[in-house]
Amino acid sequence: MELKSNEEKITNALLVSVDTGGFDAEASLDELFELVKSAGANPVLSVCQKLAKPETATYVGSGKLQEITDICKSQEIDLLVFDCELTPSQINNIESVTDVRVIDRTMLILDIFALRAKSKEGKIQVELAQLKYLLPRLTGKGIAMSRLGGGIGTRGPGETKLETDKRHIRRRMETLKAQLENLEKHRSQLRLRREKDGIITVAIVGYTNAGKSTLMNLLTDAGVLAQDKLFATLDPTSRALKLPDGNTVMLIDTVGLIRRLPHHLVEAFKSTLEEAAQSDVILNVCDASSDEAQVHMNVTRDLLYELGCGDTPVITVLNKCDLLPPETDIPCIGNTVKISAKYNRGIDGLLKAIEENLPVKMKRGKFLLPFAKAGLAAEIRKNGTVFSEEYENDGIKIDALADLRTYEKIKGFKIE
Repeated sequence: MELKSNEEKITNALLVSVDTGGFDAEASLDELFELVKSAGANPVLSVCQKLAKPETATYVGSGKLQEITDICKSQEIDLLVFDCELTPSQINNIESVTDVRVIDRTMLILDIFALRAKSKEGKIQVELAQLKYLLPRLTGKGIAMSRLGGGIGTRGPGETKLETDKRHIRRRMETLKAQLENLEKHRSQLRLRREKDGIITVAIVGYTNAGKSTLMNLLTDAGVLAQDKLFATLDPTSRALKLPDGNTVMLIDTVGLIRRLPHHLVEAFKSTLEEAAQSDVILNVCDASSDEAQVHMNVTRDLLYELGCGDTPVITVLNKCDLLPPETDIPCIGNTVKISAKYNRGIDGLLKAIEENLPVKMKRGKFLLPFAKAGLAAEIRKNGTVFSEEYENDGIKIDALADLRTYEKIKGFKIE
């Protein structure tokens, strides 16, 4: 965090955007406001300039840059945040005119990631992404180099690695890649073990701040941090969820998404996002109260397609419906459910939708097992769900949900 003592004020930030017509600049700027707040700064004002293309030297025009300089002086701005990815020369040129530290959208997101990552894998992914970004930016850091010692855009390895040479950074990157590969192998082994044991996985994906962690906590008492901040949760969490029909699935919470997420950040967290790609069912959670709800769903859908999830059942979960006006009517077409995770509304419908989309890995039936086959009853208890069990004269009468491997062993004793 930027705040280091009770007396020290929070960093005041000015947000800058250039609208070339290539994307919704206003919506992206609104999102940048939330990102800046998540990083612990105070987004005071924003300026936007319409240009056919950004200026090569300073990204904004000379007149707009002078306007930004005047705002920085009058509003006591400590930080300029550009809603784009700047080149090293652009950062130097802007800093030399404004005398204010400059970061871009990618640096801001990396900073938040560094703040949020708690697991070993998450920290490695963040550091690797930061080093990839910083490597071509080691020279001519200007104000950013002269003001080391903390602040938004300098968290994680950045401020220390800038003082080392490129060869050392490349060596560090190779080390991180090797560590990440080992962790990915371990994750892959766990995934294969789950498949071998017939464990069904359900992944929660969606735009950041859509309520994924709140839903995870509601369903499984996972204790995941749930805050009204972008990227409040970065590391994936897995918990068992028992469905009303007796099936137990593994529910996995994943990192949130945002529009215009830099490609190398997607690459950095691909191993984490692959948890979604390998799942049996995907819950695409969306903030139904947001004006950008459809855009958010599309961002998630496009990434799922990129990860190769085209054949995986996807349930669209419209969350925060409690924030909608009473007269709002959202048609639930196909695999869509409306819920309020905060107030525990619509959850029965969500659980039913999950049940309906599960692959057939479990079968339910009533069986009469001879006492000589009592070991099969123990296997059912271990790998399935027993709804009732009675001892009769000719054997054990059991009503159970069994995995397919066990079901093949007991189907000859089925009575109903």
